[in-house]
Amino acid sequence: MSSINTSNVEISTFILVGMPGLEYAHIWMSIPICSMYLVAILGNCTILFIIKTEASLHEPMYYFLSMLSLSDLGLSLSSLPTMLRIFLFNTPEISANACFAQEFFIHGFTALESSVLLIMSFDRFLAIYNPLRYSSILTAVRVAQVGMVLSFKSILLVLPFPFTLRSLRYCKKSQLSHSYCLHQDVMKLACSDNRIDVIYGFFGALCLMVDFLLIAMTYILILKTVLGIASRKEQLKALNTCVSHICAVIIFYLPIINLAIVHRFVQHVSALFNVLMANVLLLVPPLMNPIVYCVKTRQIRMRVVAKLCQKKI
Repeated sequence: MSSINTSNVEISTFILVGMPGLEYAHIWMSIPICSMYLVAILGNCTILFIIKTEASLHEPMYYFLSMLSLSDLGLSLSSLPTMLRIFLFNTPEISANACFAQEFFIHGFTALESSVLLIMSFDRFLAIYNPLRYSSILTAVRVAQVGMVLSFKSILLVLPFPFTLRSLRYCKKSQLSHSYCLHQDVMKLACSDNRIDVIYGFFGALCLMVDFLLIAMTYILILKTVLGIASRKEQLKALNTCVSHICAVIIFYLPIINLAIVHRFVQHVSALFNVLMANVLLLVPPLMNPIVYCVKTRQIRMRVVAKLCQKKI
């Protein structure tokens, strides 16, 4: 393999994998995969368009939903190029620099989505705990500030990843184990000391778990607040405002937790299962979040239907 003179990288390309053992069916698999990407991109763009054009939706809850849709779009667009190259064009090779860039964007948007889900749980708690002061506390300016802080935090968290990976030497293995580049996957191929990458990668995963624990704690507070409401009808109404967010949290964190458990505790798992779980991690949340919010959020559902009816007329 040719070497890159500007860095310590000895291997100029990495090899991604599609579905191990099912390479002959990649062209057929590209149909549902492309369909999922198309629905995910259209769905999230629809959410953003509806929120932008409808003045009645210019509220904190929907601003945070816009951030969630943007992070989902980022995840889809970050993984789309390599998935199409593998399944549609049967081209699994990716240059080292392109691989480092892809893992930066994938991890960055994953961290952003985790942070947005956390702040959305705080938003739901505030709306239930103190509804009278909700609008005065979460003003448009404050929401914009929160969005900037979350974006800055996500960039800072993953910014070292491509630089630490680039400083490693890759001289023996080039076969990755997923259909896109991940930090923990690439660093295992290094033939030089990768302890810094292991430690920092663990720190990044720990940040996601802290977000999840804080979300769980927030919902304990929400449940405690709801149980203090006298009317059962009001209790159900308050909990109903959280259903969409709970679904989004489950859709996002369940594949992450499952994949972590499999990697840590389960041995001799087939490569196909690992690839499937990893693809679910990036394909399902951007696909399902717009569907969940359109189905469960009446305000968005009504406006989507209204827009569709206007076009038909």
